[in-house]
Formats: sequence, C-alpha cells, structure tokens
Amino acid sequence: MPPKRKPVNLSGDGTAPPIDTWWWLTHKGTTTSFLCISLFALLIRSAVSMFPYSGAGTPPKFGDFEAQRHWMEITTNLPPIDWYRNGTHNDLAYWGLDYPPLTAYQSYIHGILLRTFDPDSVSLLTSRGHESYHGNRAKSEVAWHIAMILLNPCLILIDHGHFQYNCISLGLTVGAIAAVLCGSEVLTCVFFTLALSHKQMSAYFAPAFFSHLLGKCLRRKNPVLSVLKLGIAVIVTFVVVWWPYLHSVDDLLMVLSRLAPFERGIYEDYVANFWCTTSILIKWKKLFTTPSLKSMSLAATVLASLPSMVQQILSPSNEGFLYGLLNSSMAFYLFSFQVHEKSILMPFLAATLLALKIPDHFNHLTYYALFSMFPLLCRDKLLLPYLTLHFLFTLIYHSPGTHITLPKTKTSSFSFTSFPGYVFLLRTHFFISVLLHVVYLTIQPPSKYPFLFEALIMILCFSYFVMFAIYTNYTQWNFSSHFRSADKEKKQI
Repeated sequence: MPPKRKPVNLSGDGTAPPIDTWWWLTHKGTTTSFLCISLFALLIRSAVSMFPYSGAGTPPKFGDFEAQRHWMEITTNLPPIDWYRNGTHNDLAYWGLDYPPLTAYQSYIHGILLRTFDPDSVSLLTSRGHESYHGNRAKSEVAWHIAMILLNPCLILIDHGHFQYNCISLGLTVGAIAAVLCGSEVLTCVFFTLALSHKQMSAYFAPAFFSHLLGKCLRRKNPVLSVLKLGIAVIVTFVVVWWPYLHSVDDLLMVLSRLAPFERGIYEDYVANFWCTTSILIKWKKLFTTPSLKSMSLAATVLASLPSMVQQILSPSNEGFLYGLLNSSMAFYLFSFQVHEKSILMPFLAATLLALKIPDHFNHLTYYALFSMFPLLCRDKLLLPYLTLHFLFTLIYHSPGTHITLPKTKTSSFSFTSFPGYVFLLRTHFFISVLLHVVYLTIQPPSKYPFLFEALIMILCFSYFVMFAIYTNYTQWNFSSHFRSADKEKKQI
C-alpha cells in the first residue's frame, strides 16, 4: 500500500501551512467529500430549475413537463391495468405512457406527494396544462423569493467569509416577523427578545416591532391588557436569557457597557452612513464631544424612524410592517452611533422580504449593499467569493419569471424612475461603481489620501441609500391613504 499523502510544510518556520481545500476534501473521508459535493450539486440543480422547462406556457400539448405531470394524473386516478390502455379517461394521443412499469410506479409515488399539496394539479382530465410552484414551476415567484432569502450574498460573505454569526439573530428576527404575519404576538415578543439578546444590532428593527404591535393593541377592546401581556412576554424572555447577570446592578451595567462601545467614536473605517460620509466636510470627532455626538445621533435616528413608526401606529398592516422594518433599520444604519459595514445586513434583510414588491429597487440595493462592503471584503481576501456570489445572485435574479415585471399598485405608484434624469443618474452611478472596482484593485491611492477610493465608494453608496430610504418611506406612508380610501368605499357600500 502506498503511504498516504500529507500536506508539505513549505514555510520553513515550523508553522502550519495554509489548508489545501481540495486535499482536505479528498482526504478527510468519503462522507465529508460526498456531503460537500452533493450540496454544491444540489445548489447548481436548484439554480437551473429556476429557468423555463420544456413546453412552459405553450398549449395545447405543452411539453415534457406536462408529460410527467400527466403520467402522475393517470397513475393516481386509474387502476394499473388502465395506465397503458386507450380509453375515455386515458387518451394515449395526449402524452400516453410509453415507458416500462417502473417509470409508471415512480409517477404514481410523485403524484401521491403532489396531490397532498395541490390536488388540482393531478385531478383527472381537468388538470391538463396545469402549472404551479408545487409542480416546480420555473416562473414561481415563491421559489424565486426563497432563493433571494437563502442565497443572500451579503449575509453569506459576512457570516461565512468575514466570519460571524449574524444568521442566528437574523433568523430569530425572521421568526418574529413570521409570528407577526401569523398573528402570534406573544411569540413575536419572545423571538424578537431572543434576537436582541443575541446581537444588539437587532435593535435596528425595534421601532417597527414596537409601533406595529402598539398600533394593533390600541385597536383592541382592552388595549392596556394587550400591551401588558406583550410586556410580560418580553420581560420573562429577557430574565431567562440574562439571569446570570441580574443578581447585581454592577454585573448588568458591566455587560451593557460592553454592548455599547462609545469609546470607539461615532464611526469606524469608511461605512456608507451619514456621519462617516459628511465627515469629509465636517470633522465631527474634532468639533463635538462623544456625549454630544451620542445625543445628536440618537435624535437623528429617532427623527428618521418617526414617520415610519407613526404610520404603523395609526394604520397597522402586514405589508406596512415590512416597510416599517426596512425604514427603521435603514434609519439606524444611516444615523445611529458606531455603525459597521456589516450593519447593512439589517435593512437588506427587510428589503429581501419585500423583494417581490420592489424587485428593481431590491436589485439595486443588493448591488450597492455588496459594494459598500467591498473594501472590507478585499481586506479579508474575499474578492473571488465576492465576484462569484454577485454573479450567482445576478443569475438567479434574472431567471425568467413574473417577479421582474410586477404591475404597479395604488400603494406603490411612486417611483424614482418617473423623475427626469433618474435613469441616467442610476446608470452613471453604476458606471462609476464599476470603474471604482477596477481602480481599487489596480491603482495605489495618493500617499496624501490613502483612503481616497474607500471614501469615493462610501459617497456613492450613501447617495443611493438615501434615495432608497426616501422612496420606501413614501411608499409606506402611501399605505395610510390607500386604507383610508378603502374605508370610505366600504362606508359608501
């Protein structure tokens, strides 16, 4: 037996060499290799399945997709003896079974599973030409939306490249959002308190949760009791998580002081928010003390969040709540104290949940959210994953489907595209951003301005984030007028 290959230490200083990924995959056991390669293969298959299939939307006989579905229809509704026999309920001229029995049995099993979720898709005779996302429909908005959420390039790069665990707090936040949409308000409080107790950045969403739940409680017969019930859920969850530190005030304050590192200043590095961008002209750290900057950032964040909060208190709705999450988190990103590049994950999560409502804006936000983290990811030597995930997102985003051309509704009639020059401005932004990618990677900045390129990237991304925030705040407030007009129509009826 030849000896097993081992990685050679070429460093000469006794330190372990970098891990050879391919060697690791091929020598750490077949189970590890199989799982990694299988998951990658599944991802590729999922991406391909987003595109059109044979005969999609082309009657009368459609194509191979319809043939497979029709065989499920026949096998689940007729006895086996009639599967290959021409008859009233089985027209062999319309995709009759022409494979051996094992294929028929496979169709039967698939048909049973499909019928569990969508009985109409395999109903006898009436299901011809049926297309739905349960049957792997390529144009499925649901599948596209799931892909946008699970293949979030910003989150993948930060958590699995830069390396953090934001996916846990964001997952808990998604659980809280789902509970809101399902009407489980106590569960909402539990999940969101857990999210806050995992990452303090979850506070970016707090104004939206607070205003939406308060707005709903105020419409109850006993609003005080409703608020009290939710408050108890928050306190109990908080006590369970924080119990080791609640035995003394000093211990609690010690933990809280670690969660709010004000000594670092109002910003670090070159993050695309208000304080960092305007520091090019206004030297905030030199002109104001840290306590003053804390007060100023708090006031700015509250003022930026206030319109969204007021709208949800006055007129709470599920879709308005999703916009509220986006607007409050963007307000925190733009104006709060000590914002990191990764903080864009908060508004980006909310935007992802609204991707079907604002597909074009979501596409642009993804681009600039990624671009705002470009210097950070380059420092981490993550250029290849950055480009690869960007390409994968673009591929899936532009997969054929109705998500790109949703009709405008009364609540989303406003768009920057209606302004003269906006398309030109957007294209100019994009051209400059592509140029900055190349310049950042190939040219050394002037010694007098070592962070010139980071500053230009920051300014470009900040300008888009501001325009995006104006649009989403307007859209959320438009819900109020929409619901008022709906109420008037009901009263007239």
